[in-house]
Amino acid sequence: MDELPYGVLAALVGLAGGAVLGLAARLGDFCTLGALESAAYGKDQRRLRLWGIVLGVAILGTQFGALAGLIDLSATYYHSIAWNPLASVIGGLVFGYGMAMAGNCGFGALVRFGGGDLRSLVVVVVMGIFGFVALSGPLAPLRVALFPQPEAAGPQGIGVALQGWVGLPVAVTAAVLGLACIGWALAHRPLRERPGMIAWGVAAGLVVVWCFVGTSWLHDASLGAVQVESASFTAPVGRTLIFLMTSTAGGITFSVGSVLGVMVGALAGSTLRGLFKWEACEDPRELGRQVGGAVLMGIGGVVALGCSVGQGVSAFATLAWSGPVTLAAIALGALIGLRHLIAGYEPE
Repeated sequence: MDELPYGVLAALVGLAGGAVLGLAARLGDFCTLGALESAAYGKDQRRLRLWGIVLGVAILGTQFGALAGLIDLSATYYHSIAWNPLASVIGGLVFGYGMAMAGNCGFGALVRFGGGDLRSLVVVVVMGIFGFVALSGPLAPLRVALFPQPEAAGPQGIGVALQGWVGLPVAVTAAVLGLACIGWALAHRPLRERPGMIAWGVAAGLVVVWCFVGTSWLHDASLGAVQVESASFTAPVGRTLIFLMTSTAGGITFSVGSVLGVMVGALAGSTLRGLFKWEACEDPRELGRQVGGAVLMGIGGVVALGCSVGQGVSAFATLAWSGPVTLAAIALGALIGLRHLIAGYEPE
């Protein structure tokens, strides 16, 4: 282990975490758009309530890991960059609407590609490219001008704010929020009747903790060369594409490992359930809509500094303000997009 470069070790942390997330998606039905769609139009809240399990476990594990000195939250970009509410709201709405148009978020597209859906490969590639168009390409100056995100002046986040306002310890805030999320999930009897689904929700939440702990250790050991981060699937998809196209011996990072890990886990889960099959798009209009959605996801995810998993779970677990705000904006944008799609199929 001592002989492996820190980037490779970080990639292995991401690979393990991503593989579990891919399995959780295929075997535990952990999906962002699917949860919203089934709750809003299918009268089935199980997948939506599963998010309570994932979030609760991630919050409790991350916060108490930080209190134990295992996670350096101040080194994450959720806390080292000053929160821009407008970026969270606008970026989240754009990402959510794009998610509905594309039929999946970035994470979901990786999962579906791991199950043989070639349409999702197009979504993944386009999202990754346009993420970097907004991150460091032609749209970067406009993004910076409209949504400036300077370094944070000091500690920030929900826990820090409540401690300053009412003297509530961060540990108490974390415990209340985490247990409230889990309690909300388990209050739904149909979910309680699916213990396997709950178990995969717990596993997905623990992945976030695992990634924060692993990258925090590597951040310290590498003297800051490794970024403290957890699961996220917008800019990391672009970084993975760049690595696959241009790298020879170096350049491998946590992002590369996590993206590849999701596809490996999804492939394994699809195979175990007998769901793997090659699929392609037979309707050019559908593919065009999905490509357009992927463009919006790439740009929106970079503006918001994360996707439904990156902000909705990982940032939320750190108790960054951007987490719940961006997640709410993504959900609203997705519901608007779903409504537009459904209205388009209704007869006049």
